[in-house]
Formats: sequence, structure tokens, C-alpha cells
Amino acid sequence: MPRVLPPAPSTSPQALLQLLWLASPALPVGGFSYSEGLEAAIDTGRVQGEADALAWLVDQLHLSLARADLAVVAQAHAAWARHDTARLHELNDWVRLTRESQELRQQTEQMGRSLLEWLRTLERQRLEQGESADERVATLATLKPAPSWPVAWALAVQRSGAPLREALLTHAFGWAENMVQAAIKAVPLGQSAGQRMLARLVQEIPPAVEHTMALPDSARQAHSPMLAILSARHEQQYSRLFRS
Repeated sequence: MPRVLPPAPSTSPQALLQLLWLASPALPVGGFSYSEGLEAAIDTGRVQGEADALAWLVDQLHLSLARADLAVVAQAHAAWARHDTARLHELNDWVRLTRESQELRQQTEQMGRSLLEWLRTLERQRLEQGESADERVATLATLKPAPSWPVAWALAVQRSGAPLREALLTHAFGWAENMVQAAIKAVPLGQSAGQRMLARLVQEIPPAVEHTMALPDSARQAHSPMLAILSARHEQQYSRLFRS
């Protein structure tokens, strides 16, 4: 007889709203202020229009995000469920030590700190309503020199109760939306071009997430030489709009 797979876990209305909140550009973590090397690629002529910008982001999604940050989110999501402090410190150190430029390291630390402050605000509201404190927020604050963005984000989404696949799709979409907006401003491009790029990235995100979920811990990697070179060059770029 054919094997009957169990139904995928459903996302509650509350969890869905939390995912929308975490993917929103309005989340006060400053993601809109970074281009992650894209601005330097434009400045050096490697990205000159819509097609180039789209190709750059698709490659970054599959070669960088899916194999590094999304993989960390997946593994940290499980670690937060167990409140495995040693594992969380290990993952946080890996993110920080594999950032290949000063700007990229500062980005993940700044966004992680900002998300920690956002979570602390939510904790104060919980306490005022008579709810018990989530000790994991205090653990997040112990990650030094700062919580990295994917590890902090994994806690935020773990608290929502959303299934892992939906969490990873949300993280990737939030990244895609910020990067498309960076391309619109820096290339520059029109809003219609941005929507075409986002439509393509929406097609590319699900297979990237499936790849992430199939990765063993030993296959996690962060190795994007040209992205690292351009990020380092961006630190000295004369005229720029973005912080990375």
C-alpha cells in the first residue's frame, strides 16, 4: 500500500500574525539600511540593471542565505525549543566568526541587538499582564559580543509556535523584500521592476528552504568570495546609501 504521510502541522492565526510581524519591514531592527554588498556590486559595474540585480539576489539566496543564515535559524529553532544554551552559544559564535567582512559582522550583531530589545519590550508587556517570564530572552542577552541576527530571529519565531518550514519561508521572504528595496534605490529601478524581481524570488524561496531543511549540521557553510570582497570594498566606498 502507498505510504500515507502525516498532515503538515497547521499554523494558528496567532502564529501567522507573528510571522507577518517578523517579516515586516516595519520591524525595528534596521534591516532596510543594509544592501549586503549589492551596493558595491552596483558601484563596480557588476550589477547594471534589473536582470543583473535579480541574478545577484537569486545566487545570494541559494549560495549564501540557504546554506548559512537559514541553516542557523533551523538549528537554533530546535536549540531554543530545548533551551540548549551551549548549542546556542556555538551557533552564535559560528555566525560571527564566518562573517567575511567587518560590515557583515556589524550588520548581524546590530540587528541581533535590536531584536533582543524588541523581545525585551514584549517581555515587559507579558510581565505587566501577569504572565511568566520567558527565561530564553535572558539567555539571548548572554550571547557575546552580541546575539547574531539568525539566532535572535530563531527565538522570536520559536516563541510564535509557527512550524519550522513556515518560519524559514518567512525569514527568506523578509530578506528578499529588504534586498529588492535596496536594488530599487541603488540601481535604481522602478517599483514594477521590483515586483517582478520579488515574484521570481518567491518562486526560488521554497526550494531554497527545502535545501536548508535537508542540510546536515556538517554541511552548513558560509563561503561567498566575491560577496566578501565587495563587502570589504564597500567599507571604503566614497558615496553610498547603505551600511553594508
